[in-house]
Amino acid sequence: MLGNPILSDPFDIIIVGAGIVGAACARECARGGLRVLVLDRGPVSGGTTGAGMGHIVVMDDSEAQFALTRYSRELWLELRPQLPDDVEYEICGTLWVAADEEEMAEVRRKQAFYTDRGVKVEVLDDVGVTKAEPNLRKGMAGGLRVVDDGVLYPPCATRYLLAEAQKHGAELRTNTSVRGLLAEGGALLEDGTRIPAGRAINAAGPWSPALTPGLPVRKRKGHLVITDRAPGFARHQIIELGYLKSAHSMGKDSVAFNIQPRQTGQMLIGSSRQFVAEGTEVDQAILDRMLRRAIEYMPALGNLAATRVWAGHRPATPDKLPIIGPSTDNDRIWLATGHEGLGITTALGTGRLIADLLLGRTPGISAAPYLPSRFTEGAAHHE
Repeated sequence: MLGNPILSDPFDIIIVGAGIVGAACARECARGGLRVLVLDRGPVSGGTTGAGMGHIVVMDDSEAQFALTRYSRELWLELRPQLPDDVEYEICGTLWVAADEEEMAEVRRKQAFYTDRGVKVEVLDDVGVTKAEPNLRKGMAGGLRVVDDGVLYPPCATRYLLAEAQKHGAELRTNTSVRGLLAEGGALLEDGTRIPAGRAINAAGPWSPALTPGLPVRKRKGHLVITDRAPGFARHQIIELGYLKSAHSMGKDSVAFNIQPRQTGQMLIGSSRQFVAEGTEVDQAILDRMLRRAIEYMPALGNLAATRVWAGHRPATPDKLPIIGPSTDNDRIWLATGHEGLGITTALGTGRLIADLLLGRTPGISAAPYLPSRFTEGAAHHE
């Protein structure tokens, strides 16, 4: 708990990272009365956030993942009426599509899991899937619709969250590189300037291990393609159930079909995963695999033109859960990283947990599964 502001320091909290997670932390901390400074080496959303698809989804790889994604989706739905139009938050639902009876068994498992925990879902048979998404290939076995999932435009959502933080007194400094986090609190800039603070929060995503050596976060590269305008081509965010097998692979390169309709009428296509890929240049071979996979599911995608192709990195952890809370080595240094492909979804939940822990409030969900201490030797592993 932070306790009373440390009046000898100009800031209570320095957040390194002006992506959506850092922005959400800044908003919650500033609303809680803390004096906040956000630093980023580039522009707002210049890293992982700018390479994110923008889904707001409930996921069920583990109870902990489900808890944080559901909690965060609830926070996004509460915030939605206040969001400006450019955030483009649409409740389109997620449609998990099953190619065969084996994947339909997973549909039924997911239906039971979500329904038992109060999340609205609908099972579709082969006819229902075709009616819901006519451009899917014929012969799909069925699918699961997660009704209240949605999509938004991450850069504008991030700008909104930072603007809200600034309304509550937060400061933002972009194009400001941080060399390290100070053991006594605060940040050391590349130019040698020391900025003291009560606490520093490492929200630098894939680059967070540079500021916190030994942090179990790996860069995972992903590609995105956006098409020209084709309104109604896809009505839901559509994800193949094979995506889950791809997501569970921590070593080899993989692709899976994932498409989102954007408010502009464009289609945003993913997804790919590469772990040994430092640069953000487009890898034509993996891109070709990704697009072939997409066309397998929606053959008419081959008739659309791509208007932009790009790649970026996401921060992955060994247990596929983010790292949220105080460092085990120094409680002046806090962490909000490791969200991999769910940073957009879980940003609001992360920001709320960080502020609750700092201010001594009772969190809306247990913070235990996400604490950095789970990676220390002998710590319990939370499923």
